[in-house]
Amino acid sequence: MTKRNIYIPFLIGLAIALGVFIGSNLNFNNKSALFSVNSKEAKIKKLINYINYDYVDEVDTDELLDGAITEMLGKLDPHSVYIPKEDLQQVTENMQGKFVGIGVSFLMYKDSIAVSTVIKDGPSERAGIKAGDRIIYADTDTLFGESMLKKAGVLEIEEGSIIGDRKISAAILKSLKGEPDTKVNVSVYRRSSDEVIEFPITRGEVALKSVTAHYMITPSLGYIKVERFARTTYNEFKTYLDELIENGMTSLVLDLRGNPGGFMDIANSIVDEFLEDGKLIVFTKNKRGKVDKSYASEVGDFEDGNVYVLIDQNSASASEIVAGALQDNDKGTIVGRRSFGKGLVQQEMDLGDGSAVRLTISRYYTPTGRSIQKPYSNESAQAYGNDYAERIHNGELISRDSIKVNDSLKYTTPKGKIVYGGGGIIPDVFVPIDTLNTYRNILYRGLNDFTFEYIDSHREEMEAWELEDFVKNFDTDNQVFNKYTNQLDLDVVMSPKEREDLKRYFNAFIARNLFDDTGYFMVTQTHDNVILKVLELENEKNKE
Repeated sequence: MTKRNIYIPFLIGLAIALGVFIGSNLNFNNKSALFSVNSKEAKIKKLINYINYDYVDEVDTDELLDGAITEMLGKLDPHSVYIPKEDLQQVTENMQGKFVGIGVSFLMYKDSIAVSTVIKDGPSERAGIKAGDRIIYADTDTLFGESMLKKAGVLEIEEGSIIGDRKISAAILKSLKGEPDTKVNVSVYRRSSDEVIEFPITRGEVALKSVTAHYMITPSLGYIKVERFARTTYNEFKTYLDELIENGMTSLVLDLRGNPGGFMDIANSIVDEFLEDGKLIVFTKNKRGKVDKSYASEVGDFEDGNVYVLIDQNSASASEIVAGALQDNDKGTIVGRRSFGKGLVQQEMDLGDGSAVRLTISRYYTPTGRSIQKPYSNESAQAYGNDYAERIHNGELISRDSIKVNDSLKYTTPKGKIVYGGGGIIPDVFVPIDTLNTYRNILYRGLNDFTFEYIDSHREEMEAWELEDFVKNFDTDNQVFNKYTNQLDLDVVMSPKEREDLKRYFNAFIARNLFDDTGYFMVTQTHDNVILKVLELENEKNKE
């Protein structure tokens, strides 16, 4: 029997004991009962003590307990999850939309840390660090060469490659992040002047953008990309919404493709910008039948505007609340493909040792009363999380007619539109997936390497570009693109269409490095099938 198998009986037993304990306590109406001492809690502690003191082999009971909790939650639903203490800080930072550090994005180039982006208004920008700088020391910590790799527990990296090893990133972040208002002396090598410069930096809060792009597609059509619904998302969204309105926007593209969700109240606040006072946004119901309803308020700066909400198979949770609320209130148009189908609400609960559990506490329903939660079972958890292959197999990513609906879950909006529950939001206007080809996959594999190397060796020239000028005029003679494709060593000749497709994404990745995601989306939008469909719909609307 392997060492791993030795632990299985204890893991199962501990999971059962914990399940009885937590399951029993969750039935109490008074939450304080969770923290009272009882026989079940004593039983678990006694089991841990037996394993610690009497079990024949040395056992990491912390690891055993983590595994038992994960196993137990896996028996509930796909979205009740355990967050170990080593992961909780990063999860919390992403959802709060900020972290404490020096304010740079970096990548590993060869065996050194290269600053790819200096976050605007962050500590590093104020100190004078620039993109392209190599961070070599943080106080007494060496952050390059073999010393850094050994510290991270990485034996070697391939010569000339850009890497994102998790161990290396964690080791670097440990040196650069810290408590607010603490100081760190950062030494960088600056290639342009061939010198080492020391920057004393005071760590501070750094914003993590969740609204990653906003711009005007046409003089009247604006675009906002929301990556997730973090605590800061509404404030970001409102700032950009107001800016686009001032620039003449009368129609908005709200891009929620690939957005996995986040805070429900943030989604409600965004919906409130579009719906009139008193309109139902969403309601929830818990195990005791308590219903909580959220309504639009009189505050809303785009109630008279037109909105297109873009969704796909990876749009989930809060994204589906936004799409469902607008669809059920006959506001705007939902464009794209069927969304993921998550209609459960989680609450994060502290477990007292730096770890936490996100436990499903209720279901949410769209204004017509439909639940968009897709079916699940404990036995098919893996299939539930990755039903992309099934969607390809049944053809629904290519044809709307292949989307399966349940007539017993049919609902009608106030204006008579038929909508369905039971498995995501079906868009009002379907757009098939853009089939990826072999060449684009090859491009993605090596693009970060080439992009960094090219920009870093032409930094002054590249940073002189203005965004709109770049979108129209960068590499029109394909000299830079040809340098990249020549090194791919493809064994077949690309067709003109395939070459055009690669060139567009090539330019987009360079634009992302220079101008963040706004640059990326401005380059790709001219051939984005969903955006092109929106432009078609907008033209038809303007003709009416």
